[in-house]
Amino acid sequence: MSDVQMGWNFWRVLRWGIAAVLLLTPAVMMQISDEWNWGPASFVLAGVMICGPILVYERTARLWPSLAYRGGVAMALIVSFLLIWINLAVGIVGEDNPVNFNFFMLIFASAVGAFAARFQPDGMARAMLGTAAVQMLLAIAIATAPSTQREPGGAVGTLVLCGFFAGLWLVSAALFHKASKAER
Repeated sequence: MSDVQMGWNFWRVLRWGIAAVLLLTPAVMMQISDEWNWGPASFVLAGVMICGPILVYERTARLWPSLAYRGGVAMALIVSFLLIWINLAVGIVGEDNPVNFNFFMLIFASAVGAFAARFQPDGMARAMLGTAAVQMLLAIAIATAPSTQREPGGAVGTLVLCGFFAGLWLVSAALFHKASKAER
């Protein structure tokens, strides 16, 4: 069975194996250390965050056999996952900072752009390019805020981290662009 038909090939086993390890790690660590204290809601959230993108990727792989398109989707899902995880775990600009909500809205905006593009490669490339631009505008707005100066990384740390994420959005845009050129 080919990868497009989604048989249980090496990559699929690896994806779901990593997901299982990531979900089992807190359960094991709770048995070893008192510092790990997850409740059922934490496991449900982690399950949705880890398994959701894998399911979206697998659905994409069924619909779009282009490796470039699938790479663009994978990169967009990875950067979205990382932004959510960082904001939930430690916060880009400090824990429980209300500014972090903006990064959730950024991911929502990228999803709206994807829907507006009807998931076509050329539109997806534009949506991810726009998301990268908004990421950097958001970074500039946060970096110039007076409260950012009191944070450990300060303005420079915010710009560097957000620049990294903008770069990942640009990689996704480039992969979608490559997929759109292959379609022509």
